[in-house]
Amino acid sequence: MSAIKIKKGDTVKVIAGKDKDKEGKVLSVDQKNGRVLVEGVNMVTKHAKPSAANQNGGIMHKEGPIDVSNVMYLHKGKVTRIGYKMDGDKKVRVAKATGDVID
Repeated sequence: MSAIKIKKGDTVKVIAGKDKDKEGKVLSVDQKNGRVLVEGVNMVTKHAKPSAANQNGGIMHKEGPIDVSNVMYLHKGKVTRIGYKMDGDKKVRVAKATGDVID
């Protein structure tokens, strides 16, 4: 599998699945399994027992991971692929649609 070009904190748009066309911020990236956790996307229900952290327990709603192939980077309101370019001696991410440096 190739390297994941999406990083934590990026804004992405879901392009496939039940949450198609939703947008959100990447909360975490799992490089090994090729999955990302996106804010407000793929909400799952989890039943939790009462614990020290959660006194009441009950039903919790939280984000589930989705495959990185189902999201695209959002740059200036437009989805784009990501490439890399050398900026002097530093490697930077570049939005393919506009050619702008991302970070």
